[in-house]
Amino acid sequence: MKKILLPLFAVLLLGLVLNCSSVPAKDPFLQRQWMLVTFDGFSKDQLIAHKAEMNLTANKVKGKIQASAYMGCNRMSFISEFKKGGKVNISKGVSTMKACQDMNLETSFQKKIETMTHYSIEGHFLTLSDDHGNTMKFVAADWD
Repeated sequence: MKKILLPLFAVLLLGLVLNCSSVPAKDPFLQRQWMLVTFDGFSKDQLIAHKAEMNLTANKVKGKIQASAYMGCNRMSFISEFKKGGKVNISKGVSTMKACQDMNLETSFQKKIETMTHYSIEGHFLTLSDDHGNTMKFVAADWD
């Protein structure tokens, strides 16, 4: 019996080790493309017209996501770290430098995104908020 159990456990342990990955699995509820639907006095029609979105589909590296956003003109990139307990850290982003006619949404988003400190996911909605009550609400792009 011992002769059978030892190889069996060795094979199971080897299978477990080989199936582990150095890159954490994607969180299907968070790591997706999000469409901005409520933000800082902009109407939903304005947000849709600008195709305002944030993309969190990049792989996690040490718990951080290389995120990107688009508000109708330039592509923005930043590092985000979503922690347990609804906390979030978002780095100061970098952006392409195209000059566009209407940059109000982009400028406002760029200033506010790095101040966001909390997040919540309810159904297909992601809400980011800061310590002063400012919020950004997104809906999952893959939700009908």
